Amino acid sequence: MKINKIKEMSSPDLEKELGELKSELFKLRFNLATHGLDNPMKIKEVKKDIARIKTVLTERKLEENK
Repeated sequence: MKINKIKEMSSPDLEKELGELKSELFKLRFNLATHGLDNPMKIKEVKKDIARIKTVLTERKLEENK
């Protein structure tokens, strides 16, 4: 997911997307431990998306407090 797309989304949408990505990360890690993954780099991509969303949410919270 690109940062521009993330910044266009509203905060509640980002919270929802964050929850979905966290559950996806859990499933990917579980599958890696049990069966193996076809594309293990998917874990890295999901982790980066989670970090991007958290960064945008934190930026918005700091702007709100000013």
